[in-house]
Amino acid sequence: MEMQYKERSYGHMENGGGARRTRTDLMVRFLALGLTLAAAVVLGLNKQTTTVNVTIAPTLPPVSLPVTAKWLHMSAMVYFVIVNAIVCSYTTVSLILTLVTKNGNKNVSLMIAILDLVMVALLFSAIGATGAVGLIGYKGNSHVQWGKVCDVFDKFCHRVAVSMVLSFLGSMAYVLLAVLATFNAYTKF
Repeated sequence: MEMQYKERSYGHMENGGGARRTRTDLMVRFLALGLTLAAAVVLGLNKQTTTVNVTIAPTLPPVSLPVTAKWLHMSAMVYFVIVNAIVCSYTTVSLILTLVTKNGNKNVSLMIAILDLVMVALLFSAIGATGAVGLIGYKGNSHVQWGKVCDVFDKFCHRVAVSMVLSFLGSMAYVLLAVLATFNAYTKF
């Protein structure tokens, strides 16, 4: 089987794998776009209202009160939604830049590779913050007398977990993009 080669302007030979790497890059970016968009939407629309019995005095019967859990009530979850929206927006811009600069402008490729790593850091920090708050909601904290919340708001907690998994998969897509960028830089030299 014969490989096709083309000569670059600085004299090196390149095989036809550049188009394949670009296709892989685009597919992984589309995957990251879908995953981070889904994570932001799942948590951004997350809300659960339930009735909780509150005892005011031991001699009185408990009072039933409606209580609502929203993602806006926790700053870590607000950060999570904002980060996933930022990453989703960046992914859209990087897709456009990747499609427009098919020949591989060095400066654009370097900028995208660096920003891809920034997106990984943002996603990991948002997942960590939301995971810490979610763990307290799931297990409580006996040292400060915080009870479990996920026993009462089970659907809310389940959706938080789903959005975290989606965001984690999106961050893994960005790790793969960083590996692909490193591989592309390595094969050019």
